[in-house]
Amino acid sequence: MSLNRRQFLSASLGSLSLLTSLYFTASAQNASLIKPRKLKPGSGVGLVSPAGKTYITEQIDIVQDAIKALGLVPYLGNHVLDQYGYFAGKDRDRADDINQFFADPKIDLLLPIRGGWGCARILPYLDYNVIRNNPKIIVGFSDITVLLMAIYTKSGLVTFHGPNGFSSWRPKQVNSFKQALFTEQKISFQNERDTDDNNRLMQVKNRIKTINSGTARGKIIGGNLSVLSAIIGSPYVPDFRGHILFIEDVGEDIYRIDRMMTHLKIAGILDKISGFIFGQCTKCLPSGGYASLTLEQVINDHIKPLEIPAWMGAQIGHIEPILTFPMGVEVEINANTGTINYLESGVING
Repeated sequence: MSLNRRQFLSASLGSLSLLTSLYFTASAQNASLIKPRKLKPGSGVGLVSPAGKTYITEQIDIVQDAIKALGLVPYLGNHVLDQYGYFAGKDRDRADDINQFFADPKIDLLLPIRGGWGCARILPYLDYNVIRNNPKIIVGFSDITVLLMAIYTKSGLVTFHGPNGFSSWRPKQVNSFKQALFTEQKISFQNERDTDDNNRLMQVKNRIKTINSGTARGKIIGGNLSVLSAIIGSPYVPDFRGHILFIEDVGEDIYRIDRMMTHLKIAGILDKISGFIFGQCTKCLPSGGYASLTLEQVINDHIKPLEIPAWMGAQIGHIEPILTFPMGVEVEINANTGTINYLESGVING
């Protein structure tokens, strides 16, 4: 059946109206933020292996001891000790452990044993409806970045950048973990002055470098640059509009950092953010010797023209202590002092 011009225009406008409605419905869903319940003594912790495998089973016992010392109750995922090449089991199995723990009423926190590589492969198999309807705390860093990013994007759940299970759990890390997850405090973050600098006239360690001065507000999001860059263009990243972006990395040549920052730039991510924080790039060395750009030059090239508040040198990354802070909630940053002040808590009392 052929359509005349008037019928064609009417049908086209109807389709446009439907698409517009779907767009604003999706936007409204993305705008809703879900916070998990805070932890309390006796809360259940689901131990999962969404990425790299655990070679030494004693490490699982060590992680369980840490959980018990926090006053929490550990539960092992069905596939936490599986091995498939360099992964902790097949993709669907690793995802199933996460889905099952989100659906399990006795679990309040999902804690990955380690990072490595592999979280991106399980993203299509996660049940985001189950996650949305059963909000729990999920925390981690490094490769876990993509898992946290996808869950925040697809379900609206606040996620937490913090330690994996097999981390040091020394006092500063424990205190930060408890403050972020056991209380409804509005936390603040700033580099600590190193004890070696207490006897000096000036600060030498843990310095920040302001790229663009000023303050900004927005929802904070970020993590490991390498794995984040790898999922740009997928449905598992947020819009980034008005977000504060923080990134860190480990063991990457400077030219690789440049390549990944360029990816964020040409994908339009950097043009949308309202503030930027570069953490630590541990063991990130130039491969070209004196012919290489410095890390500072690379970051300045990409960030300074944006004219948004930004700094580098934040104590975030593959370092100790690994501090815990929520992602997806409103913060105010000050690029002159290198401070992140949370305007709300990441958890609720429930």
